[in-house]
Amino acid sequence: MVVSRQRSYNMSCIHGKDTKPEIIVRQWLWRRGFRYRLNHPRLPGKPDIVMRKYRTCIFVNGCFWHGHEGCKYFSVPKTNTPFWENKIRRNQERDRKVCQQLATMGWHSITIWECELKPSKREHTLESLAYTLNRIFLQDHSVRRYEMPQEDAMMAAEETPE
Repeated sequence: MVVSRQRSYNMSCIHGKDTKPEIIVRQWLWRRGFRYRLNHPRLPGKPDIVMRKYRTCIFVNGCFWHGHEGCKYFSVPKTNTPFWENKIRRNQERDRKVCQQLATMGWHSITIWECELKPSKREHTLESLAYTLNRIFLQDHSVRRYEMPQEDAMMAAEETPE
């Protein structure tokens, strides 16, 4: 009984907004001149960071809560295992569904994992995020040249063939 109360207390202290990894990404983006909004309520999944200029949503996921496969920070707890497996599976399914919904709406979605923001990988992860955002912007805003279809059009001064 004491263990379940302690676990309940520990889990209640974990919040879904303003997590340390999310704040790291937000501060880095802001210092580099990228502007964004937080937790947009009209978009599916209420993305952590919404960048309208880039039509991009950024999700900063915790490795445990979203089941980051192959990550050393993800392991299913030894107690109440079926509950945790089911919960993590539902989170993964919801994440896939939200990304699909955003894609059909014309939004790009980027997922940054908590383990990719550890000090040893942080700079590489954030630089690649900036690179990806710039590519998305250039791709969406590139000049598309209109090509005239080639026909054998007659000149105004030409005689009509008989």
